[in-house]
Amino acid sequence: MLFESSRIILRKMTSEDVELYHTWRNDVEVMKSTAPFLDIYHFDETREFVNQVILGSQFSKSYIIVEKESSRPIGITSLVNIDYKNRNAECIIDIGDKNFWGKGYGTETMKLILDYSFLEMNLHRILLRVFSFNNKAIRLYEKIGFKHEGRSRESIFREGKWHDIIHMGILQSEYPKIS
Repeated sequence: MLFESSRIILRKMTSEDVELYHTWRNDVEVMKSTAPFLDIYHFDETREFVNQVILGSQFSKSYIIVEKESSRPIGITSLVNIDYKNRNAECIIDIGDKNFWGKGYGTETMKLILDYSFLEMNLHRILLRVFSFNNKAIRLYEKIGFKHEGRSRESIFREGKWHDIIHMGILQSEYPKIS
């Protein structure tokens, strides 16, 4: 099945996921390695963000990552800024449930979202941005086949220091289907 691996299922995000997403969005430990702006959000702000930006755009697709054995939602992955004419999109992933960090769920999720992007949507290129201090994510993306395409120097300020944003991409021709 397209949206399923041995341990996870990707299901379409709905407005009923706002409360869960709000919990992850307000967990600084979860967001510090992926969100450009760290803040505490009111529930209404999260609901508006989900309804307008995530669900209300024809240029994004968002999926909740569900661990199969427990049926527990553990994160979110999205394709954003989808450019249908040039067949490009940006990929985002957050494992929001810290109990599932470091156990390979990010790898499985990336393989599913890339399979969907390249084999179903017929996209040509997927890009992502990763903070230079997020070494685990960088290794994951390299292992899957993403190439370094550039960096925005000292673009993110975390814990009193400047860090680069690394730009990575993968082309459809570079991505073999991995089961």
